[in-house]
Amino acid sequence: MPKLNLLLAAAMSVLGSAGAHAAEPKPTIVLVHGAFADSASWDGVVANLTRDGYPVVAAANPLRSVAGDAAAVGAVVKSIKGPVVLVGHSYGGAVISAAADGASNVRALVYVSAFAPDVGESSLELTGKFPGSSLAPTLAPPVALPDGGRDRYISQDRFAAQFAADVPAAKARLMAAEQRPIAEAALSEKSVSASWKTIPSWWIYGDADLNIPPQAMAFMAERAHARKVVATPGASHVVMVSHPNEVAALIEDAANDR
Repeated sequence: MPKLNLLLAAAMSVLGSAGAHAAEPKPTIVLVHGAFADSASWDGVVANLTRDGYPVVAAANPLRSVAGDAAAVGAVVKSIKGPVVLVGHSYGGAVISAAADGASNVRALVYVSAFAPDVGESSLELTGKFPGSSLAPTLAPPVALPDGGRDRYISQDRFAAQFAADVPAAKARLMAAEQRPIAEAALSEKSVSASWKTIPSWWIYGDADLNIPPQAMAFMAERAHARKVVATPGASHVVMVSHPNEVAALIEDAANDR
């Protein structure tokens, strides 16, 4: 009889542990867009994640400075109860690398065609580290700002080929008209933190990216000891727009990692 009681107690313990694990809430996915894009660039990814039961926040990235943008995104992250998977596209990768610093609830970082600068590095420096970026000549003349800074856009007539070559033409035209500018200084601002050194990371990018050289992203992913790296054949810089299923699947891999 004592042996039977011990077996029952062990079984109940296992069932209780399984139930507690099953009841654990899914992490919130915080998506951070990059330059020349906006939160709508995540539409397809959001649709996949919400269908699969994940709470999602597509944070507004001010695109003014790495430190300021990271503070804005970090405030969103810290307001969320429970674990967070922080996802950044393009320049948004530099932002999440800084925003996760000091945010104890960030479980994973996912870089989507993104920068992951080390301390003392800038996005612009990483772009030029390897050949392959053709962004500079496609930029429109800078827009002078009242504070003395300058905003940069991609010329609308060159946007599709440069930024979204594998996106349907009608969609690319909308994206070109609705693009968010980035403050020129943000791209040359040096990072003061690199949370990918202590937080697990996942990567996905297109091997036809013309903004950030694919070789640069492979270098950054290897340097970060990424848990998984996906190079999507033929994908442009906006791989989350053209391949939302693959991007969402990788984010879910990160969310499910224990």
